[in-house]
Amino acid sequence: MDVDTPNKEADVSYSVGQVAGFAGVTVRTLHHYDEIGLLVPGERSVAGHRRYGDADLDRLQQILFYRELGFPLEEVAVLLDDPDADPNEHLRRQYALLTERAEQLQKMAAAVQQAMEARKMGINLTPEEKFEVFGDFDPEQYAEEAERRWGGSDAWAESQRRAASWTKEDWKSFKEEQEALEQRFAARMASGDAPDSPEAMELAEEHRRFLCRTCYECGYEMHVGLGEMYVADPRFTEHYERVGPGLAVYVRDAIVANAARHGYPAA
Repeated sequence: MDVDTPNKEADVSYSVGQVAGFAGVTVRTLHHYDEIGLLVPGERSVAGHRRYGDADLDRLQQILFYRELGFPLEEVAVLLDDPDADPNEHLRRQYALLTERAEQLQKMAAAVQQAMEARKMGINLTPEEKFEVFGDFDPEQYAEEAERRWGGSDAWAESQRRAASWTKEDWKSFKEEQEALEQRFAARMASGDAPDSPEAMELAEEHRRFLCRTCYECGYEMHVGLGEMYVADPRFTEHYERVGPGLAVYVRDAIVANAARHGYPAA
């Protein structure tokens, strides 16, 4: 730990160890940034130790933003050292790039979630029908991951048997019913009904029976496991969050409450 006192003429400064802790980077990284001239600390202690001021921290924040966006260090240096650059312009550019990345990730998460559902259900569609039903992504692209998650289970085997003869219209009907259930969950949440209200629990029971009827025999233990997955797996969470903010947790809690009123887990 750097115990040297900062230059008395400076306002506030921080040691390299403190800055590493603030920023979530290693001391080695900060040393490297100093060595290549990307982030040279504004002062040194009497003993020659690096001391970072507020301006240094602002520059480090900009560096880390650009690094997160995939910019190489050389390009980051050029951007930050441009004498005509407005600091606010850096923030505007980064905000636009981060927003674009977030949108791309959301689309990818939705594609993965739908592909997993398709694979899990053993849908037997032609290539043309796949794109008609699923939109502009290829479900087979994510099939291997889906099978790693679901393959080998009794539920997987049962869903494969049930859906072996499904047609495009069967899958569309499944999607419509699933989406209708999700919208009804969202409406319950928006109306202020608690997840353990009779109405929300009954909707959770309807969801479980829907899975039993269309996918596999879904007991209360399995249903609770699915509810936990909706919250733990960001791809499923994102799916529900697009329907309504907070919906993944709401659905999970309604499922857990419904299972409890039916005696799961056993006392």
